[in-house]
Amino acid sequence: MTEIDYGRFHQWLHEARSASTGRTVEGDARWELLRRFQQEWGYEPVGAQRWEREEPDAHKEYVSGLKAELCDAAVDDGPGDVDRSLAIPAALDQWWDLPFNSFADRAELYETNPVWPPTVRPDPTGYGVCDGLPRENVFVGPDEDLRVCVFMAENQYCNEWGYPAARSHLADPPVLVSARDDDEKPAWLLQSHSVSEFFLHLAVTRLPAHYGWTVEEGDLGPQEVARLRERLRPMGLLPWRELGARTEFFGGPDVIVAHNTGYGDFGLVAYGRTEQALRRLAGTLGVDWSEWICEPESHREDR
Repeated sequence: MTEIDYGRFHQWLHEARSASTGRTVEGDARWELLRRFQQEWGYEPVGAQRWEREEPDAHKEYVSGLKAELCDAAVDDGPGDVDRSLAIPAALDQWWDLPFNSFADRAELYETNPVWPPTVRPDPTGYGVCDGLPRENVFVGPDEDLRVCVFMAENQYCNEWGYPAARSHLADPPVLVSARDDDEKPAWLLQSHSVSEFFLHLAVTRLPAHYGWTVEEGDLGPQEVARLRERLRPMGLLPWRELGARTEFFGGPDVIVAHNTGYGDFGLVAYGRTEQALRRLAGTLGVDWSEWICEPESHREDR
């Protein structure tokens, strides 16, 4: 296996941003980086039935049915949470159509729920719980559309990801996440610089956990944190916000380290393309993981 240095990931990401036109899929550097990352960690299309974008949301249909029964009224034929006058960014359409879309192929690895077509927040139907943007925000002007178009949600809908409705005309707009700010108040925060980068970031958070060798550490001491930041390079992605976590990703030879400074059971989770890569990383950080390295979950699929 050829060694891959994820300390260079920030460089690849910068090159993909610079080279992409946002107009076509074939040869687009953004999607090529996603395809390459998936392949490097062992994902191969299984050829099973894909999750289609038009697949109905069973939970939403259930909740809508309950509301109709309580109100003794029929369920509306039209999805009142969708504004058909808003464009859908080209990058979102492109992602769904990718032949190597690992989410559509193996959604169980992701533990997220797609929303298609994107629905607006605040939600006129009351299904989506998030508000729109406040008048004073850094994403759109106070006289622009303050709604957010949600296209993906955490498994239990504790977090939602979407783009500003005022930027829906862009081919690849920035992505926001419903989380808590530094004052622990609900807010929309910047998750990714673009829709395409969001899906790459989502793959980084999910696929190594399934295909890679893994080790988990509860808390990191100051010396370990200092070594981590000194010896490994940031991958160039914004902190991942989900379930109270604030996770930064660092890369090295055949390894990716997720360092969480927010809420969660583990302060550090390290993923290796090989077991030896994690042992080498342990030496770099001055820790002993000999008894705690776990083999990839994907290995159990082959038994």
